[in-house]
Amino acid sequence: MSQSIVDIHPHVITTDEVRYPRNPLGGKQSVWSQQRPTTWQQLLAAMDDAGVAKAAIVQSSTCYGFDNSYVAEAVQARPERFTGVCSIDMLVPEAPETLRYWKERGMTGLRLFTTGSTMPGQSDVLADSRSFPAWEAAEALQMSVCVQMRPEGLPMLQTLIQRFPRVKIIIDHLMSIPMESGTPYPGAAPLLSVASHPNIYLKLTSVALREATKGAATPASVVELVTRHFGSHRIAWGSNFPASEGSLKHMVGEVQTATAGLSQRERDHILGGTALSLYPAIA
Repeated sequence: MSQSIVDIHPHVITTDEVRYPRNPLGGKQSVWSQQRPTTWQQLLAAMDDAGVAKAAIVQSSTCYGFDNSYVAEAVQARPERFTGVCSIDMLVPEAPETLRYWKERGMTGLRLFTTGSTMPGQSDVLADSRSFPAWEAAEALQMSVCVQMRPEGLPMLQTLIQRFPRVKIIIDHLMSIPMESGTPYPGAAPLLSVASHPNIYLKLTSVALREATKGAATPASVVELVTRHFGSHRIAWGSNFPASEGSLKHMVGEVQTATAGLSQRERDHILGGTALSLYPAIA
């Protein structure tokens, strides 16, 4: 590939619980963060082995909650390779100030964790009006916002799209749409319904690619579907390493295989070009 590979969804966990104590959202630590702690140094070694040039490290909310200190350490240590995607409590009055604090420490993106391994349902506060000042701060700071959500959260997403059309919103894991039925993927309707909004981007992760191996689905057909509707310039790859099992090198291989049917230009967008537009600090 001509475009350098950029990963917009790895995580880092240190075993130093004195300097970086566990404080997971909801009080329940994820299994993967207990079983596969990966320091930023180990991530860097895995990137070198896999041919990944740069990464936007995503805060491990299911381990550290809203304390982004370890991601900040990684970014400050290797700013030429890393940028950070922080998580904050969007509902408190001091949220805008907190976001500016983390921006000064190398965080150039924001992530809202509203569903996941320790939160299987869809949170109902995604578009809570108390979060709007923080959204306004993210817009002013030119921070992309990634959202881990499910199709049930579509009405809340639509509210955010209408209110903040200039904020680049990245949907994690292709919204966790059901894929087992295969082409033409009727369960993808909620995701595809927001394709007309130019500020909506997709994160093509190992989670989504592996879901696309179940039933009648295939990774290549899912990639073709979302590329046709959103355009490759609005899709970026993220590994989910080490939360998803396997080596980073294997995950790179998975996305390279899944995108093999696209043009070189489209593959370059998904493997790196789109990522640099979302996180220009590592461009």
